[in-house]
Amino acid sequence: MATAERDYYEILGVGRGASDGDIKKAFRRLARELHPDVSDAPDAQERFREIAEAYEVLSNPETRETYDRFGRAGLRNGGFAPGDFDLGNLSDIFSAFFGEGLFGQATNRGARPDRGADVAAVVEIALADAFTGVTVDVPIRVAITCDTCGGNGAAPGTTPVTCETCGGAGRVQQVSQSVFGQFVRSGACPRCGGAGRLVATPCERCDGVGRHLDDRALSVDVPAGIHDGQRIRLRGEGHVGSLGGPAGDVFVQVRVRPQEGLERDGDDLHALVGLTMTQAALGASVQVPHPDGEVELEMPAGTQPGDVRVVKGRGMPSLSSGRPGDLHVHVAVRVPRHLTAEQRTLVEQLEGVLGDDAYRGDDGFFERLKSAFR
Repeated sequence: MATAERDYYEILGVGRGASDGDIKKAFRRLARELHPDVSDAPDAQERFREIAEAYEVLSNPETRETYDRFGRAGLRNGGFAPGDFDLGNLSDIFSAFFGEGLFGQATNRGARPDRGADVAAVVEIALADAFTGVTVDVPIRVAITCDTCGGNGAAPGTTPVTCETCGGAGRVQQVSQSVFGQFVRSGACPRCGGAGRLVATPCERCDGVGRHLDDRALSVDVPAGIHDGQRIRLRGEGHVGSLGGPAGDVFVQVRVRPQEGLERDGDDLHALVGLTMTQAALGASVQVPHPDGEVELEMPAGTQPGDVRVVKGRGMPSLSSGRPGDLHVHVAVRVPRHLTAEQRTLVEQLEGVLGDDAYRGDDGFFERLKSAFR
């Protein structure tokens, strides 16, 4: 049996730089080999579901980018869950994925339920919420099944009737002869518009559409460690489909507001603290900004300008590895710009008694200077 955590690229037999066309071709080839309709292998069904899941992730630019950066853990923390594949006949599978039949021809299945459209939403959270994770209510407007007609579009007490023009297929064919032979043209039924049925008395609530818009608030669990711009997918919460078709999905893009005094780099955080000349020389306790409240940090005597103190594990939680990032504290030393005559005399006296020994051990200054220029 196939291993559940195999690499998706390995499952499809393509490299990480594979184009969309390469991924599509790989899935087609494997689907023809592994679908239970054509394969006698005992694990064919499980392997087919595996390649279908891999294709679902890698054929979508958003999920592919998340997978490339954070792996399967990032997909799960971002709300992704593999779709359910009912493993109908192989022609139906290709139609579901590509909109065409087994050998590439367009399918003509007549009127059928259509999946509803997806909905996009944006929510903004603070960096502190991204640090801990948070549940937010996201307002959306979606099409839902009309509760008056039950979705059939007909007024209460009436029912839709089958379109006589297309016989309920939703499509009609027109055959014509020419010197080159017989031509068959197929298109949506002009009478029913492809629905395969007619509504004589439309429902007043939905105007015969079978759906109407509704305002609702979705409760969305935003995982700890989420990055600015990442999206969370909520399956089945989008617009309801026509003719009883499944609902689309809601994609919630999360914007993370920066926190003053902090910069985020992946899962690491960077903060800048300022020390006076005397604090740097004598050592001091400083308060460092942090999403979870200020962090108290002891700066040792002799702290130099440009020093960086790394506090392990105090960065952002990681969506991929589960190991948090680090907090990098950068030091800036403040030198007095305006001295009184008395203050200047005192500084000169201090400089006179310090001597070279007080500065010994600062050989790394030029390395830090070169690093700053780089």
